Amino acid sequence: MKPTKRIRELLAGDDILVSPGVYDGYSVRLVEKMGFKTACTTGAGLANSRMGMEDVGIMGLTDNLDACRMIADSVSIPVMADADTGYGNPATVWHATRRFEDTGVAGINIEDQVSPKRCGHMAGKDVIDMREMARKIEAACDARRDDDFVILARTDAIALEGLEGAIKRAKLYEKAGADLIFADAIKGEDQIKALVDAVDIPVSVNMGFGLRSRPTTPLIPIARMKELGVRRVTLPRMLPAAALKAMETVLATLKEAIPTGEVVDRPDLMASIDDIWGLMGFNEFRDLEARFNDLDGVEIPAD
Repeated sequence: MKPTKRIRELLAGDDILVSPGVYDGYSVRLVEKMGFKTACTTGAGLANSRMGMEDVGIMGLTDNLDACRMIADSVSIPVMADADTGYGNPATVWHATRRFEDTGVAGINIEDQVSPKRCGHMAGKDVIDMREMARKIEAACDARRDDDFVILARTDAIALEGLEGAIKRAKLYEKAGADLIFADAIKGEDQIKALVDAVDIPVSVNMGFGLRSRPTTPLIPIARMKELGVRRVTLPRMLPAAALKAMETVLATLKEAIPTGEVVDRPDLMASIDDIWGLMGFNEFRDLEARFNDLDGVEIPAD
C-alpha cells in the first residue's frame, strides 16, 4: 500500500496515531522494529545531527530533502516530513511540496513562522500574516499530485496571539485545505480540547520528549489525549535526546576506563554487532547477494 494511502487509513482509524520523531536510518528503523505504525522527521533533530547547529532556520531545502528521501526509503511505514516554513512564499511552497512528495514521504508540516524560523519552543519566534499562510496551504494542496499526500498546517501563534488567535488561524488554515492542524507549544488539556472542538479536521499534538517534562506543553498520557479527541501525537525530541544521553554515558564510561588499563566489557550499554546487522537488514542483503552472485546459473548463448 502506498504510504500516503496508509497514513490516511491510520488517521481515519479508531486508535490515536503515535509518531516518534526520527532523524536518521537507525532511528526510523527502530521505530518500525518496535511496532509503531508511522514516524515523522524532526526538523530540530535533522538540523542538530546533520549540521551540528541549533534549529534556527539554517538547514536548507536540499539538506532536508536528502534526509527525508533516505529516511522514507529505509522503512515500509509512512513517514511525515517537517518542511519548516515551506522555504519561502506560497509559490516556493508549491515547488517545495512537489520535491517533498518525490522523496516518498506521506505528507509534510508547514508552519506559519517568519523566516528564518526557530524551534517552536524557543523564545523570540514570530508569525506571518495568517492570510499568507492560508495561501501557502492552498499552494501545497494544489501542488500535490497524490490527493492522499497529507498537508499539515502548524501554527506557532499561541505564544504571540494566545489560544484565541491560534484557533482563528486554525480555522482559516482548515478552510484553505489543510488535512491536519497542529498548534505548537499548546498549554494543557483545556487548550487542546478547545482546539479540537473548534475545527473539523484532525488535531495533532507535539509531545516533545514524551517521557520528560518541559516548560511548555505538559506531559499528558496518550490515552488521555485520545479522550480529548486528539488524532495524532508526535514525539520529535524523544529519540534524539535518548541517543544523546546514551552516547554521553558510554563515552564517560570509556573515559573513566582509559587510565585504569583494565578491560571493560559493558554489553548493557551498547547494541551488539548482530543487533546492528539485524536492524539494517544485513541478512536480507546476503540473500540477495547469494541470489545474484550465482554465476553457475547463467546460461551463455551458443555461438
